[in-house]
Amino acid sequence: MVCRAFPVLHLSEFPACCKSVKVPPCHVIEGIMASSRRRLLCVRSGALSLLFYCVYSHLQLVLSEEAENCQNLRLGQYKCNDPKIDESTQEPENCRDMTASVECLPAPNISCRLSNGTVFRFSGDEVGFNKSIPCRNVSGYSYKVAVALSLFLGWLGADRFYLGYPALGLLKFCTVGFCGIGTLIDFILIAMQIVGPADGSNYIVDYYGARLTRLSITNETFRKPHHSL
Repeated sequence: MVCRAFPVLHLSEFPACCKSVKVPPCHVIEGIMASSRRRLLCVRSGALSLLFYCVYSHLQLVLSEEAENCQNLRLGQYKCNDPKIDESTQEPENCRDMTASVECLPAPNISCRLSNGTVFRFSGDEVGFNKSIPCRNVSGYSYKVAVALSLFLGWLGADRFYLGYPALGLLKFCTVGFCGIGTLIDFILIAMQIVGPADGSNYIVDYYGARLTRLSITNETFRKPHHSL
């Protein structure tokens, strides 16, 4: 082992109490220096690990604050499953008060905040939130039956009896469908779903069938301004 060179001092320059002190061998000094280096390295590694952990925790906090609620995702960032349809009503099984809910799955690599406040990164197979969809109030009146009765037995008033209008049905029966004119008018009104059941409910129509949606303008309707060209 090569011993490092140290400054050479004359013995007369030391105090009298130090002249009898034995200098440790150079391999002992090398061991002490190596141990000090290891301790310094350990302290430096610990400090870097602590700094990295602090930066990581801060980034996690910032990202969690910036992550938006899953229900506020934009179109294209999620996909909703089709509702389960009741065969008898042709409406979603969980339809309550004209509102039903469906499960929605955020797209892969989308991060958003769940209802419990945690931020989750989705892979495309997990349910992120439930979305409300409108459904209709039905009470057993079939659209197909109403149209068939109006077409074939409308001149006897069978369609009006079926929909819950006995007075009009009796009047059509006595006048043979108002001489055919009332029969034709009722058929058009029922086929266009303008005339419905007397209790105010909707027809039972296939969920993916020919449904009509009435559009109306209210005080809450947004009117887009049209700029003159």
